[in-house]
Amino acid sequence: MQVAIRRIGETRDQLGESPCWDADAQALNWIDALAGTLWRLWPETGALERHGLPAPVGAIAPCRSAAVVVALRNSFARYDFASRALEILATIPVDHPRVRFNDGKCDPAGNFLAGTMHMERRPGERILGGLYRLRPDGRVEQLADDIGFANGPCFSPDGRTLYLADSLERTIWAYDYDPRGPLANKRLFVDTRRFDSGPDGATVDAQGFFWTVLTRAGRLARFAPDGSLERLVEVPATYPTSLCFGGPRLDALYLTSISRSARLEGHAPHDGGLFLVEGLPASGRVPHCFACL
Repeated sequence: MQVAIRRIGETRDQLGESPCWDADAQALNWIDALAGTLWRLWPETGALERHGLPAPVGAIAPCRSAAVVVALRNSFARYDFASRALEILATIPVDHPRVRFNDGKCDPAGNFLAGTMHMERRPGERILGGLYRLRPDGRVEQLADDIGFANGPCFSPDGRTLYLADSLERTIWAYDYDPRGPLANKRLFVDTRRFDSGPDGATVDAQGFFWTVLTRAGRLARFAPDGSLERLVEVPATYPTSLCFGGPRLDALYLTSISRSARLEGHAPHDGGLFLVEGLPASGRVPHCFACL
């Protein structure tokens, strides 16, 4: 089957990010990180809801309820779709104008992992922030402090490997992962410098292959579990950002993009839009949810 890509709807985000599929509602959620917009789309009907969050927003992930867990600038929150209420769950001990949450994902045990970006870091300056894990009871643990621009956290199908990118370093790392313990055995998974782009959002498909967005190259890349490149897919967005599988059979790949972020600006009419990618070699997996108490 040939890969087909088309734009869905007419939304135009400044910085579209963090698409995540709600399997119970059969809805797609994503954010405009800079505008503080949370979108909720039912692809089967085209129904669309717009919700507001405090900007900037780093990431969202589905809860085991009609809600999402949210990484805000330096705090975690739960947003309820029905009541439109935002409840702060915890904060991290970093309050710096150049540090904020950037991307996140839930692990198979129901924890939410989110990493920060330390912008405009001077040479030799210590990295502030890193990777944090929010437990359903509100406890927060710092798992890493050596990631300056965290992106694309996701897990192998057995949940025992965590993938995490440092976009400024153009590097994707792999770790041994235990939802109750620290990270271990940090190792290089993929170096994306050969593609002239840092990696952005990421996901893992049902075959265990790792997908990432190469934002500056305008491509998606699929890597085997051993880190070898399986394929590249050109996309119509000038600067794509993040992706997730969804749909009733989890065989649709949804892709967000940039119209104007702090560093990049797309001038094509479809930049900032949401895209649907079909005809890929594998479907996705049911997304992990935050185990809200």
